[in-house]
Amino acid sequence: MAVLTAAGALICLVVALRPGPTTDAGAATTVAPVVGTEAAPTTAPSTGSATPTSASHTSADPASAPASTRPPSTSTTTAAPKPSPTVSARTAGSAAPRTGRIQPHTPYKGVATAYKAADGDGACLFGPSDDLMVAAMNTTDYETSRACGAYVLVRASNGASITVRITNECPLPCAPGQLDLSEQAFAKLADLKVGRLPITWSLLSPGTLGPLSIRYKTGSNPYWCGIQVIGHRNPVDRLEVRTAEGWRQLPRTEYNYFLSADGGGCGGSIRITDIHGERLTVDGIALKPDVAQPTRVQFAPR
Repeated sequence: MAVLTAAGALICLVVALRPGPTTDAGAATTVAPVVGTEAAPTTAPSTGSATPTSASHTSADPASAPASTRPPSTSTTTAAPKPSPTVSARTAGSAAPRTGRIQPHTPYKGVATAYKAADGDGACLFGPSDDLMVAAMNTTDYETSRACGAYVLVRASNGASITVRITNECPLPCAPGQLDLSEQAFAKLADLKVGRLPITWSLLSPGTLGPLSIRYKTGSNPYWCGIQVIGHRNPVDRLEVRTAEGWRQLPRTEYNYFLSADGGGCGGSIRITDIHGERLTVDGIALKPDVAQPTRVQFAPR
């Protein structure tokens, strides 16, 4: 019996001295943030042909556009964002070049005519021009105001040449390729009595030009706004605004404003792309109607 008792005690001692289970410390795992890549939208080319109907110049009336599609509540007041002390702007990469009617580095044939340009303002609604070296683009090549602000080198059959800026639209029967020049511009190519002058023309990307500006349309507010680009070196292909869902491309009107009918992106970051695919992002533009607000950027000369 004593032997059994000693054996039992020995077994208990062995069990007590056995090491317990070990616990492995889990390695910390770091998850890298997923950075989304935004695909730039493309603009489909205009392929429509026009039929002659009228010879007079017409400027689209922006007053016909609704000043607001969602009026502010009467119980609350929404203040427009205060302007930043400085307008910050940066380049934001590039997109695919556009495939519109007018292409860079491409000569076009047509005819030049002349019109009384007054102060140089027109359908593009840029306002009075610093000089009257301006022109109206035929409706087909105007392409819903995509030609607005383009610099065009015009060469006459007699060897004379001049650079003009597109500020107006020449409606039908102005034919594709036709430019209606201000009388001051036409006079540098030929006598006004000539009336119609065979020409070739192509887009020009001037080397000396200051930063571009942004202007909000009359009546713009947090619920509806129109945005215009002014003083751009190259024709503007598209304009996008930053919304809670990401970048949103705005439709362009024939009077050269990009509209946000529901207010999305009004007063926020703006992204502008030229016909070469260069893309600029501009921040710090206050939602102030009828004020041309300068940025710090400009498209590169081509």
